[in-house]
Amino acid sequence: MVFQNITVEISGAKATITINRPKALNALNRETLKEIKAAFTELENGGVVRVCIFTGAGEKACVAGADIPELKELDLVSGKEFVELGHQAFAQIENSKIVSIAAINGFALGGGCEFAMAADIRMASENAKLGQPEVNLGVIPGFGGTQRLTRLVGRGRAKELIFTARIITAEEALRIGLVEKVVPADKLVEEANKLADLILSKGPLAVQYAKEVINRGADLDLGNANGYEMTAFAALCESDDKNEGLTAFMEKRAAGFRGK
Repeated sequence: MVFQNITVEISGAKATITINRPKALNALNRETLKEIKAAFTELENGGVVRVCIFTGAGEKACVAGADIPELKELDLVSGKEFVELGHQAFAQIENSKIVSIAAINGFALGGGCEFAMAADIRMASENAKLGQPEVNLGVIPGFGGTQRLTRLVGRGRAKELIFTARIITAEEALRIGLVEKVVPADKLVEEANKLADLILSKGPLAVQYAKEVINRGADLDLGNANGYEMTAFAALCESDDKNEGLTAFMEKRAAGFRGK
């Protein structure tokens, strides 16, 4: 597919999706959200890509937020359609078998922060700034920010950040658990790719099952979540990858996983 607002690069089992609207600080409008959804659907249907890195073009912003001129025109009906589109795109990323890494360069505000929170792992450059400043505009986070931020940093911290519209540094984001790692800006892409390659070296089915169990278990009580974990573990015990992984360990060699 040909995209106007994003670029997609594929290298083996690794893909990079770059939001490419630098003049608009990579803001998310309807077409960009549709393209993200379409691109990710294409990657999933291809069945080859196992890890996807998300980032933004240019040095100023990963994704500065939702597109302000488009936001201004929203009414009750169009507003609902707009946020539903964002929720669909981000839920697809969150629930996909593909592991996602947000490489946050520069600003990740509003919809940009929500985009990053939909990823499995967040890595930020030292100059990154994150926040949910929607109340400055008379609205609230609409792409899952009220919910994912609460789950990542806790209810009180999420309320403080959303109620005040405070923008935080990468270091504070790391301290409160909003991002997992902070790296120098000129090393961000390199470090994101290193992380992707490390994940790709592991058992494909094991990583896939681990993501599913973590995501689904987070919304269950501990007993049911542990039951779901046990079921997944038992299923993996029937896999070729499990036999290969254990045999390789015993033979002191690298495993040749096949995802079966």
